[in-house]
Amino acid sequence: MSSKADPKAAHWVKSSFSSGGDNCVEVAVTDATTGIRDSKIPHGPQLAFSTTAFITFLSGVKADRPGRTA
Repeated sequence: MSSKADPKAAHWVKSSFSSGGDNCVEVAVTDATTGIRDSKIPHGPQLAFSTTAFITFLSGVKADRPGRTA
């Protein structure tokens, strides 16, 4: 997460696609940053992206073209 957002204070949300098993992803969103972590290891590694970059990535995934927006 960026220096603006303390990951310990961030509100982490489990993926709505999680079936309650062990393979869960959690996301925390602030104004400028989107964080992703493994729910099994909440104090472990976290990925952080600008919110704009994350939205672009999701748009690509939805269009079945990760890494591309068109």
